[in-house]
Amino acid sequence: MKKALSEVRTLRGLLPICAVCKQIKDEEEHWNSVESYLEKHTHAEFTHDICPECIRRLYPKYSNILDKRS
Repeated sequence: MKKALSEVRTLRGLLPICAVCKQIKDEEEHWNSVESYLEKHTHAEFTHDICPECIRRLYPKYSNILDKRS
């Protein structure tokens, strides 16, 4: 339990985020992707995937594979 708690890092306060592209402005006034900002300010690491809704929208010919899994 102590190890898990020692790995927790919390962001606090307001984050200036672009209403259009969702980039976050850092302390040096640079704009960063959400992933980049969180990797710099937390211990989080990202891996990318595509949710079922986006697969259906972007790759409709593959959506039947999702339907077979349900």
